[in-house]
This record gives sequence, C-alpha cells and structure tokens, in this order.
Amino acid sequence: QVQLVESGGGLVQAGGSLRLSCAASGRTASRYPMGWFRQAPGQEREFVAAISWSGGSTFVADSVKGRYTISRDNARNAVYLQVNNLQPDDTAVFYCAATLGLRRNVYYTEHTDYVYWGQGTQVTVSS
Repeated sequence: QVQLVESGGGLVQAGGSLRLSCAASGRTASRYPMGWFRQAPGQEREFVAAISWSGGSTFVADSVKGRYTISRDNARNAVYLQVNNLQPDDTAVFYCAATLGLRRNVYYTEHTDYVYWGQGTQVTVSS
C-alpha cells in the first residue's frame, strides 16, 4: 500500500514557475513507477509526465515538453514536477500516481496503468 501526498501548487502569474512535490509513504515506495497528471475544470484527466522507479527513464507529454521536467529522489521517497513558463492553460489540479512495476526502466503513460493516486494540488495561473 502506498499513500501519496502532493504539495507545491499555488497561484502564479503567467511566465512563472513552480516545483510540485509528491511524497510517497510505504516501505517500498521507491520501487514504484510514478507519474503526474493534471485535470482542468470540465476536462478529462491528462497525462503530463512519467518516471521509472529507478529514475533512469522519463517521459513528458508533447503538450508540455520543454516546460515540464519530472524527477525523483528515492532516498526521500519523493517525485517532483518542475513546471516552467506557466500559462493560463496550465491551470488545473495536478495529481501524482504510482503503480507496481518490477522493471527498473519502465514508465507508464495511461491513467489506467496507475493504482495509487494522491488528492491533488491546485495550480492556478493568472494572465
């Protein structure tokens, strides 16, 4: 069982940056592939980035590539999402997710691949 808690969201002006954090609890939390998704009001949950449990493989959605970076610190059981040059269209609730995986360099991009979800952190970008 893994529990996930996101933090780092807030209100920022367009062009600003945030670093979102996801703290994972559980003895083997560092062995879970993880991902970030976002959901804007009235829209479906959208994948933005994923990382293998080793941290050796990452993937960022084309829609945010160049502005979003995912990383993890397994010693701290934490995953991060650095979001730069934020725009009003980035306004959403951001969720981190974890799933089971044995292969060290595999990541997942579909929300149906994930078993555990956090409660989300709100990011609001003003123009």
